[in-house]
Amino acid sequence: MKFTVLTIFPEIINSYVNAGILGRAIKKKKIKVEAYDLRKWTTDKHRSVDDTPYGGGAGMVMKAEPIYKALKSLKKINKQKIVLLSASGKTWNQSMAKKYASSAVSAVVFVCGRYEGVDARVSKLVDEEISIGDYVLTGGELAALTIIDSIARLLPGVLGNRESLTTESHSEKNILEYPQYTKPEVLRFGNKIHRVPKVLLSGNHAEIEKWRRAKKSSRPVR
Repeated sequence: MKFTVLTIFPEIINSYVNAGILGRAIKKKKIKVEAYDLRKWTTDKHRSVDDTPYGGGAGMVMKAEPIYKALKSLKKINKQKIVLLSASGKTWNQSMAKKYASSAVSAVVFVCGRYEGVDARVSKLVDEEISIGDYVLTGGELAALTIIDSIARLLPGVLGNRESLTTESHSEKNILEYPQYTKPEVLRFGNKIHRVPKVLLSGNHAEIEKWRRAKKSSRPVR
């Protein structure tokens, strides 16, 4: 799958995706990530991507023209989605990640806003507006990386063990994964001793599975 990010800070994207699991997935050609500086599509000597808002108000608004030119210049790919990261967009979740990771989508283009937001007419250029939560970030880059990460790990060949996808949090709607433990068996935090639950040391796989099912928790539906 191909991910394209339109931003004024491509270095933020590149530094993250070239490390860890995503970096290995890129080397194995399971995914492709390209970040482009929107200033490339400006025409004034200051390479301006923002201007004052009509009607007045605090802050600056990102201009539509560079975004339009950038999208127009990109090679069109079959089954491509263009996404605007927006606080007013649909909230991203695991179900959407699975949908994007399916064969129904082969490429995603992210438009990352900054400042007070993006000229509202940009919404006419995209397929979907997405938010990653009910809070405000300084830009769309972290949101784009969050979505890329959540999609990429669902693609075949990206994770070392795909079995982990079936037991992790949100593999079932609103269900969170059971607690996990590793060595050492006994830990001391100050004056308190913390032990691994005995059932996990028993070797009784039926009892372990029973314990894990019981320990799964539900997230309240908002």
